[in-house]
Amino acid sequence: MIAYFQDQAEVVEEVSQEKTLSIYNLIMDGGIGGQIIIALLFVLLAVALYIYFERFFAIKAASKVDKNFMNQIKDHVMNGKLESAKSLCDNTTTPTARLIGKGISRIGKPLEDINKAIENAGKLEVYQLEKNVSVLATIAGAAPMIGFLGTVIGMIVAIHEIANSGGQIDIKMLSDGLYTAMTTTVAGLIVGIIAYISYNHLVVRTDKVVYQMEAKSVEFLDLLNEPV
Repeated sequence: MIAYFQDQAEVVEEVSQEKTLSIYNLIMDGGIGGQIIIALLFVLLAVALYIYFERFFAIKAASKVDKNFMNQIKDHVMNGKLESAKSLCDNTTTPTARLIGKGISRIGKPLEDINKAIENAGKLEVYQLEKNVSVLATIAGAAPMIGFLGTVIGMIVAIHEIANSGGQIDIKMLSDGLYTAMTTTVAGLIVGIIAYISYNHLVVRTDKVVYQMEAKSVEFLDLLNEPV
C-alpha cells in the first residue's frame, strides 16, 4: 500500500513538472528568431525605464519652488535691489527661477521686450523638460509592432513546417513557430504598455511644471506693472 502511494506521488510530481514551463524555456523554445526579437524588446524596455526614471526625478526637482520665492523677489524688486533678486534666482536651480532671473536682467527695457525674453527662455526650459520623452512614445508604438513581427515570423516557421511535413502534421514540429508567435506578441505588448503609461505620466507632470512657470511669469510681469 505504501509503495502504491509513493508511485502515485511520483506520477503527480512528474505531471506537475511537465505542466510547469518557465518564461526562460518559452523564450529558448521559440527559436533564434524569437530570441532576437525578445532581446531587442528587452533593450527597448531597459531604455524606456531609464528615460522614465531619469525624467521623472528631473521633472520632480524642477517642480519644487519655495513658497516664499516670489515674495522675496517682490520685496527685492520693489526696494530696487535688483542684484539681490538676480542672485536669489541664480541660487535657485529651478526653471521658474531661471525665467524670473531672465526677466529681472531685462528690467529697464520695454515690458514687451521683457515678456519676449521670458517666453524665449520658457521655450528652452520646456525643451529641457521634454528631453528624450518622445523616445518613450516611439517605444510605445514600436514595441507592439516588433512583437507582431515576431508573430508573423512564428507563423511563417509553423507554415513552413507544415509544408515540409508531407501531410504528417505533428503539434511538436509546430511548437517553435507557435512559441515564437506567442512570446514575442506578449513581450511586445508588455513593453508597449509600460512605455505608453510612462510617457503619459511624464507628459502630465511636465504640463504641471509648465503651468507653474506660466503662472509665476505672469505674477512677475504683473509686479512690473504695479504703480510705484
